[in-house]
Amino acid sequence: MTVRLRVAPSPTGDPHVGTAYMSLFNLAFARQQGGAFILRIEDTDRARFDASSEQQVYDTLHWLGLGWDEGPDIGGPFAPYRQSERLETYKPVVEALLASGHAYHCWCSSERLTEMREAQQKAKQPTGYDRLCVGKTREERAALPGFSEQPVVRMLIPNDVSLTFTDLIRGEVNAPRPDDQVLMKTDGFPTYHLANVVDDHEMGITHVVRGEEWIASTPKHVLLYAWMGWDQPQFAHMPLLRNTDKSKISKRKNPAARLTWFVEQGFLPEALRNFLALMGYSIPGDVEIFTFEEMVESFDWGRVNPVGPVFDVEKLRWLSGHYLRELPAEEAASRLVSFMGIDGEAADIVSRATPLVQERVATLLEAADMVGFLMDERFTVDPESAAKQLGPDSKPVLEAAHAALEELTSFTTVDVEAALREALVDGLGLKPKNAFGPVRVAVTGKTVSPPLFESIELLGKDRALVRLDAALQP
Repeated sequence: MTVRLRVAPSPTGDPHVGTAYMSLFNLAFARQQGGAFILRIEDTDRARFDASSEQQVYDTLHWLGLGWDEGPDIGGPFAPYRQSERLETYKPVVEALLASGHAYHCWCSSERLTEMREAQQKAKQPTGYDRLCVGKTREERAALPGFSEQPVVRMLIPNDVSLTFTDLIRGEVNAPRPDDQVLMKTDGFPTYHLANVVDDHEMGITHVVRGEEWIASTPKHVLLYAWMGWDQPQFAHMPLLRNTDKSKISKRKNPAARLTWFVEQGFLPEALRNFLALMGYSIPGDVEIFTFEEMVESFDWGRVNPVGPVFDVEKLRWLSGHYLRELPAEEAASRLVSFMGIDGEAADIVSRATPLVQERVATLLEAADMVGFLMDERFTVDPESAAKQLGPDSKPVLEAAHAALEELTSFTTVDVEAALREALVDGLGLKPKNAFGPVRVAVTGKTVSPPLFESIELLGKDRALVRLDAALQP
């Protein structure tokens, strides 16, 4: 048997970090077993559909280095891989379930369903469909209140439904009793529960790896497999990623829930891969820093911790800083230039500056912020820094620095340092901190910057003098 796994995000906005989390574990097991990893787009929620979201899924997963073997963008033997293009696949299944008595039409209006749920809640009863439509013809149901012309199709959950199933991570799991789930909506689109079971069967999925929030739905899916006479895949329910207050990480509460946020913040993809692996997994020896290949080699469902991990961004920053420092200088420079979206002379200057900041930052965004002063269009003087260093007392310092640099015919780091030390430390009798603080803010715009003398060399004589002149203006 060829092992086949899938991830099936919904294009309803910025991709959730959980998509990457699930993709990582699906892909690791598929690669270890020599199987296939499939990307499927579950776009049946037309009310929340976002046309740009699908491309964001492709872009962010590629950025993260999590490629797939089959999918909407590259095709495969079970195409199409978008649910909206597979509607004809689901209709025969619904018809078969209706014919066998495992499903029924429900004509209840949304208003009636809302009233029913509110009444159940008020009476402190379990919420769920009351089966008003079961066994009734269209005409019989139309004679009752709360009738809708266009019905949905619901599955008829038997009284003796099994609520226990085997999970690769959790062992024997007991799920709550399910409601009569809607399988086909009034618009003719299947719900997730029907479409995902049908697609998993049609695409030969052998292992369904998803978040623990789907445990409650698994008995429904098991029933559908049994009713249709299909082989059931194995299930693995991953622990949910959680905020520091232990709540489920969501895009409404935490920007880190958006997968694009990590790209925007300049985290290294290998650091995020490592971090997401640590969220649910440990390799032998409890090593914290490991590659995807090492994860694949050691992969064992028994090593997945079922307890929901806390999403600690500071831990991610630490990992990103480690990976950034480990990069060869040329590779770090290339990534920073690409992140900043620059080319030509600006790219050359930033590349030369990268070794000056590589040891000092954790993300490419921090690096870009630190070297941005080298480009005039990005240069600004931080008001707080100016208030600390560019007061009236700084004028003699800046004038002496300007004069010393103006006289230089060779503008190397060594020459710059010697000239400024002679003019400010020896000439004015200042301590280095007081001597170089105003100069640093004048030429870099901040009190914290890459090494000062190297920064001035990278700026060049003309631009350094212009900035000192500007700082001397009232």
